[in-house]
Amino acid sequence: MGEIEQKPSPGSRLGAPENSGVSTLEHGQKLPPTPSGKLMSIKIQMLDDTQEAFEVPQRAPGKVLLDAVCNHLNLVEGDYFGLEFPDHKKITVRPKHVVVKFVVKFFPPDHTQLQEELTRYLFALQVKQDLAQGRLTCNDTSAALLISHIVQSEIGDFDEASDREHLAKNKYIPQQDALEDKIVEFHHNHIGQTPAESDFQLLEIARRLEMYGIRLHPAKDREGTKINLAVANTGILVFQGFTKINAFNWAKVRKLSFKRKRFLIKLRPDANSSYQDTLEFLMASRDFCKSFWKICVEHHAFFRLFEEPKPKPKPVLFSRGSSFRFSGRTQKQVLDYVKEGGHKKVQFERKHSKIQSIRSLATPPTEPNSEVPKQAQQRASPPPGAAPEPAGAPPGAAPAAPEERPSPAPPRSPAGGGKAAGAPRAPAEEEEEDGAAAAAAEDRSPQSKAQPPQPSTGSLTGSPHLSELSINSQGGAVPASVILSPNLSPDTKQSSPLVSPLLNDQACPRTDDEEEGRRKRFPTDKAYFIAKEVSTTERTYLKDLEVITSWFQSTVSKEDAMPEALKSLIFPNFEPLHKFHTSFLKETEQRLALWEGRSNAHIRGDYQRIGDVLLKNIQGMKQLAAHLWKHSEALEALETGIRSSRRLENLCRDFELQKVCYLPLNTFLLRPLHRLMHYKQVLERLCKHHPPSHPDFRDCRAALAEITEMVAQLHGTMIKMENFQKLHELKKDLIGIDNLVIPGREFIRLGSLSKLSGKGLQQRMFFLFNDVLLYTSRGLTASNQFKVHGQLPLYGMTIEESEDEWGVPHCLTLRGQRQSIIVAASSRSEMEKWVEDIQMAIDLAEKSSGPTPEFLASSPPDNKSPDEATVADQESEDDLSASRTSLERQAPHRGNTMVHVCWHRNTSVSMVDFSVAVENQLSGNLLRKFKNSNGWQKLWVVFTNFCLFFYKSHQDNHPLASLPLLGYSLTIPSESEDIHKDYVFKLHFKSHVYYFRAESEYTFERWMEVIRSATSSASRTHILSHKESHVY
Repeated sequence: MGEIEQKPSPGSRLGAPENSGVSTLEHGQKLPPTPSGKLMSIKIQMLDDTQEAFEVPQRAPGKVLLDAVCNHLNLVEGDYFGLEFPDHKKITVRPKHVVVKFVVKFFPPDHTQLQEELTRYLFALQVKQDLAQGRLTCNDTSAALLISHIVQSEIGDFDEASDREHLAKNKYIPQQDALEDKIVEFHHNHIGQTPAESDFQLLEIARRLEMYGIRLHPAKDREGTKINLAVANTGILVFQGFTKINAFNWAKVRKLSFKRKRFLIKLRPDANSSYQDTLEFLMASRDFCKSFWKICVEHHAFFRLFEEPKPKPKPVLFSRGSSFRFSGRTQKQVLDYVKEGGHKKVQFERKHSKIQSIRSLATPPTEPNSEVPKQAQQRASPPPGAAPEPAGAPPGAAPAAPEERPSPAPPRSPAGGGKAAGAPRAPAEEEEEDGAAAAAAEDRSPQSKAQPPQPSTGSLTGSPHLSELSINSQGGAVPASVILSPNLSPDTKQSSPLVSPLLNDQACPRTDDEEEGRRKRFPTDKAYFIAKEVSTTERTYLKDLEVITSWFQSTVSKEDAMPEALKSLIFPNFEPLHKFHTSFLKETEQRLALWEGRSNAHIRGDYQRIGDVLLKNIQGMKQLAAHLWKHSEALEALETGIRSSRRLENLCRDFELQKVCYLPLNTFLLRPLHRLMHYKQVLERLCKHHPPSHPDFRDCRAALAEITEMVAQLHGTMIKMENFQKLHELKKDLIGIDNLVIPGREFIRLGSLSKLSGKGLQQRMFFLFNDVLLYTSRGLTASNQFKVHGQLPLYGMTIEESEDEWGVPHCLTLRGQRQSIIVAASSRSEMEKWVEDIQMAIDLAEKSSGPTPEFLASSPPDNKSPDEATVADQESEDDLSASRTSLERQAPHRGNTMVHVCWHRNTSVSMVDFSVAVENQLSGNLLRKFKNSNGWQKLWVVFTNFCLFFYKSHQDNHPLASLPLLGYSLTIPSESEDIHKDYVFKLHFKSHVYYFRAESEYTFERWMEVIRSATSSASRTHILSHKESHVY
């Protein structure tokens, strides 16, 4: 048997209780293989008070035992937990006498970062223990509210007799009897709340308490005053009794060290601070001091570093200082790993709960990976005016048969996801006697319930990793393993891509031979494939027109919510276009049939052209120009009507949640203007392809001249309306802002950046306009929107790189006239995009008449000075978190907007990129390779708005699945991938890989071209060279 020894403690002089230390590895080196040899049994006391025995080799490090406990619990996020010895006295380790506790080791600032229900359940048990032991102190109201949620999770809905009987048998807090009436009163308000929701609400309340996650370590200051030290995710805290009297954020700490029993904190120089450069605290003994120092090192590394710190190299001759380093994944790596879904969902049972959990053995969950309380989910039913589902709806929208199972997800690395390009540099930490290590730098329903058919949002890609295809994301009655809610929290995941009955290996026939034979019969002329592109994109355009002329008009006619003047402005100006383009499509397809030889083959030679058809119809379009001019007016009138009428606003929002409205509604109003640009591009390619002597060249050139004239006339209106449409779209994604859309405001860029504050690097969504920079945080609310956190006027702002100053890769300091913030991009290229656009916006603001007035009516001006920013920012972060984690049942909201995609992919997109995306739209058939076989499946694919939408056929009214492409890489398969087919391209993002095959060299090149436009940003100089700046 081994021994755990400690020198006799002189802590009695300070009246110190025995310190409980969390087990760690002394060295930051890789774990050796599990030693063989004699096994010993160790008893572990779990958080639910049960005890389990684990057998581990006698010489195994403690990490082996902790891993065994996590594996036993099937705990994915085990990095938040540790093992705690009962005391540090000199004891002989006799397995049957020693009990080691399994405890929460790291308490994150926001419980929504805990992405598993099991993890939140264990945290709730830790809070319950801390309440009972007096560690978590709070006022009577907070205590009663906490206990009421515990009671709800254990016995279910309110029944006064059962409540009082349960409280009599269970003591959750020392003075519980005095609070019994208040507990019962609060419990009455939780009717219908599931255990997972109760855990969520419990943590929501607990995390706001000052003593949440705090473990006090007795010490004395230089004057001999008794105090307590503690460490949290934000830094080192100083308490007098249970009152916090000081805090040293990690950003302020330059070095931590200890010498004998003196604990030393060296601060960064600060001219405005009254503190000395080095603070000294006296602890009970050297061992207590070293133990606390190690805990500080671990907390700093876990919450502030991007990746696990490298071990200290062994000295050649003499060892000076401790070799201790944090060993394990950092919080960022844990979040990345869980977001990738590199784990299998398992069931667990609540020991104290009398009601079922989402992952209890009774009922399988509706969504295998859904883990957010149901209050965060949308409970929408089809809007009263929703158009009925057509009889020919694809089978993908039907309920899945019991035997249908999702295809397995691709294997994922157990490591913490992709490592960041660099980690924040930790300042050197030294210690005169003992040494010091680096320490001071930097969505779902818990109940499986049958839900009524839901309106759709198009492709509801709200999961943290949108790399997986959203299958049957339209809502409605879909396979239980496939539906993806539009209102997902940051922890929502999707089990496996491509698991629709139409998109899996078993449910579809192989189409290899059929397509090979058909491809060989195609004409080989490039002009044919250009003409075919006109036909395929025209089909999609007609479907988009039908969203307005048929589906939206049908919805409006059933509700008396839209004024007649607005109806007469929208529908009469779209119906003539739909009628005209129906005829145009028919004529184009007839020409293609002749070209292919499917009819009148003997006169085929006279019909191998398309220029005459395009010229005739473009001349016909000029007669419809009056209607096209009205579309911008219709868009403005619709938005004005929505602002003035709550009924119209609700009608439009509900319609956007229908299956057919796969894009924001106002996008469809601009489709006719965008379509003119597509005709122009097609004709430019035809004119470039044909020699002047070709019979079709003259018609193509004449048609190009006609369409160029129309585009030129409408170009200014189109630029203005695109900006107007984007501002209104962003307005729906933001809360806490009243007047985003004002004359003169231009949208420039949106994207995800990490903001450095007292709590470390926290993900924020930034929105750059020509006069102001907003930063927001994504809320875990039913509306799934972004809460505006602050604003930085661009007038007088400066921007500088500050990676060396803060030790954070790709770091920028934005200095405004009243506030400065530090942000970090995900990569060098992302940082350069932001620098370019922010500098351009600053230059524009400087050329204006002066600073813009306050415009965020819902957000009070931030008058913090840069020096006050750290502490004040921490307080505002707490206020923000309180707002964004409230589970009020808000109106449903689209969860698949570009803002959400950028948030989950940690990237950004500019207005220039949106303009390029408008020009790069494509439709057609593609073959998609099955994951687990050599078969290929034919799908109708539409590329628009940086996203691929998948249909069974072009006749379908709504997509079966979608794949947002931001962040994806586009390549050609290598020989080692064993794809022996022509015209195949590969899309991959982290562990998600998809292969698609085109029908010809031309279509292959076109798909590569348009997809590349979505996976890489456009050049600003290129786009601005032919686009004049217009503002609304």
